[in-house]
Amino acid sequence: MVLKKRIIPCLDIKDGQTVKGVNFVAIRNAGDPIELAKRYVKEGADELVFLDITATVEGRKTFAGLVAKIAHEINIPFTVGGGISSIEDASVLVKAGADKVSINSAAVKSPQMVHEIAQEFGSQFVVTAIDAGLVDGEWKVFVKGGREATDLDVYEWAKRVEGLGAGEILLTSMPHDGTKAGFAIGLTGKLAESLNIPVIASGGAGTGEHFKEVFEKTKATGALAASVFHFGALSIPTLKKTLKDHNIEVRI
Repeated sequence: MVLKKRIIPCLDIKDGQTVKGVNFVAIRNAGDPIELAKRYVKEGADELVFLDITATVEGRKTFAGLVAKIAHEINIPFTVGGGISSIEDASVLVKAGADKVSINSAAVKSPQMVHEIAQEFGSQFVVTAIDAGLVDGEWKVFVKGGREATDLDVYEWAKRVEGLGAGEILLTSMPHDGTKAGFAIGLTGKLAESLNIPVIASGGAGTGEHFKEVFEKTKATGALAASVFHFGALSIPTLKKTLKDHNIEVRI
């Protein structure tokens, strides 16, 4: 059976509103998250990702109330990330309606948390987000919303969290983020090839051709984008038709 590729809009949330930047900075408003979520369900999105992008930096928890409002309006898998640092935090979001949680900074700080959340809720519930940036030509893991580099090698870190029970990797190339110049094919391809769990490609989507390329040239099972969907540069139905016309299996 061929797994259908997933098209995944992302709601980057700051102060309760959807925002979008370039290379994790130059943030601008992109609309009401509840209205956008409803729109994406109607358009045929396969999943929805909600990332509270300043929760970790501001030392607070994810907006559970907003998560609950969005969850009430949608009927597709819903991943929530930002400010999750314990099983209790994950549990709050489950109760609010999250189907999966995405953890990044907290996983780097305490890798065992990946295992603990997977044990509690199942591996399919745990998405490890990896914000990848180049340091002296090497792909390193960044934390705190892309503000802080670590000495962790992206590929080694992904293998480690897979072993700890992560069910999926959300891989964002920071140099590509918001540029609309295409996904990081080399990075995504190498990472997806090395793992036995699904990889979502993120960062750089600008055209339908970029989605086609990442699905044809890598083993990524999903591709995530934000601004191209929020601002109407690409519609999900048109994108899916384009992919299907090129023999890429998607849910129509």
